[in-house]
Amino acid sequence: MTKALFVVSAADRWTLKDGETHPSGFWGEELAMPHKIFAEAGWDITIATPGGKAPTLDRLSMSRTAGRPSKLREVAAYLRSIEAQLNSPMTLDRVDPDAYDVVFYPGGHGPMEDLAVDPVSGALITRVLASGKPLALLCHAPAAAFAARNPDGSWPFRGYRMTGLSNLEEKLNSFGRKAIWLLEDRLRRSGAHYVKARLPLRPFVVVDRNLYTGQNPPSSERLAERLVADVNARAAA
Repeated sequence: MTKALFVVSAADRWTLKDGETHPSGFWGEELAMPHKIFAEAGWDITIATPGGKAPTLDRLSMSRTAGRPSKLREVAAYLRSIEAQLNSPMTLDRVDPDAYDVVFYPGGHGPMEDLAVDPVSGALITRVLASGKPLALLCHAPAAAFAARNPDGSWPFRGYRMTGLSNLEEKLNSFGRKAIWLLEDRLRRSGAHYVKARLPLRPFVVVDRNLYTGQNPPSSERLAERLVADVNARAAA
């Protein structure tokens, strides 16, 4: 059985450049839909967070502006069905990444607050990337890559082709214009080969070696389905 690890932000806010904090956490669709797709594929799923803190759902991700009503109902129902798992995650520093076949980071602004500077998460990401096992970062979750470092201090993702929420998509939210840094800009500055869809808020997935990235919430299902397809193909080879 394929074992998947979800590393989820424990942050419940995002600090802006004027010192204000915006309520945040994980984005509902980005956790619910991949979790559902993996579960339907028969995968065994573990959720872990920094400190073992129950993650916070970003209420904006369940608002009318976040998607079709039918999709929001599906996401809400699925999150309720895994509520017990969400309320008792593993503590991230107790996770053995070698015990998992796939590591998946859902987004929301939360990762920009905690995982981007979390040394435990950074070490885990560095190890998984080097292992060759699938590592998936969705929407804002590539921010977690900034905590990763090779033994020589270099950034493991330098030169990787990857995506994540674009500057334009971030600025569609009024508070996004107050960001201390923007994900697209920082990925480029750090040495990633950032790419994005021609139009905002369209599904877009990039695979480079064992790194899988999705640009935005609508990419959630496509990213998860690609992971399942690739894992199944390798198992059948």
